[in-house]
Amino acid sequence: MSPDDAIAALRAAGDPQKAAEMAAYHKASRTYLGVANPVLDGFGKAWRAEMAETPPQIGGPVLPSPSLSARLDLAQSLWDSDIHEARILAAKLLTQARFNDEDAPVWSLIAGWVPDFDAWAIADHAAIAGQKRLLADPSRLDEVETWTTSPHIWTRRAALVFTLPWPRLKSSNENQLATRSRILSWAAGYVSDSNWFIQKAIAWWLRELSKRDPAATRAFLAQHGADMKAFARREAGRYLT
Repeated sequence: MSPDDAIAALRAAGDPQKAAEMAAYHKASRTYLGVANPVLDGFGKAWRAEMAETPPQIGGPVLPSPSLSARLDLAQSLWDSDIHEARILAAKLLTQARFNDEDAPVWSLIAGWVPDFDAWAIADHAAIAGQKRLLADPSRLDEVETWTTSPHIWTRRAALVFTLPWPRLKSSNENQLATRSRILSWAAGYVSDSNWFIQKAIAWWLRELSKRDPAATRAFLAQHGADMKAFARREAGRYLT
């Protein structure tokens, strides 16, 4: 699948009326084609299968296989097009739990997109792909922690959205709990930030945490809730009884 063919397929699946509605809703200044998300899911599944990885060569150099390299190239081309649906598809092409190849180039590509984030839908699809790469190698959280001090709002937000698997984990493993506490400290550093998207991200993280560890959620809100926006406090405590 070449980048030109991929963009042509997206354009053919578009709906001008829906595109106008999407542009008004998302507000970010870029091209919208009006392709429904289930259609994008179908493209992503088909193109991932078309470019399925080849098994790694035992004893060979740790390099992306030609199939993974092609997928990375296509994903970057789709991202560079700055078309709304193409950027979402770029993320979908890289969303999977495991790669047969070394996944460092996949993580590097996804992390490299973060400074381009400017709207929640694209950012959240990219975050889903990034979450799986963080779970595959939690040492990457060291890089994510550097995002928490970025002047770019969407990069700061990404630090919490990329780490959403951690409040959802059932494990009481000490390492998992330490990681959870570490990320909560990032959230605590955000509570004085009045930006709606930052406050929403804090609330989202805490709301997910409350399903597994309501005591930790209550403790966070007791200590920091007064500095959060009222809507964020309500959202964070939605499942607390």
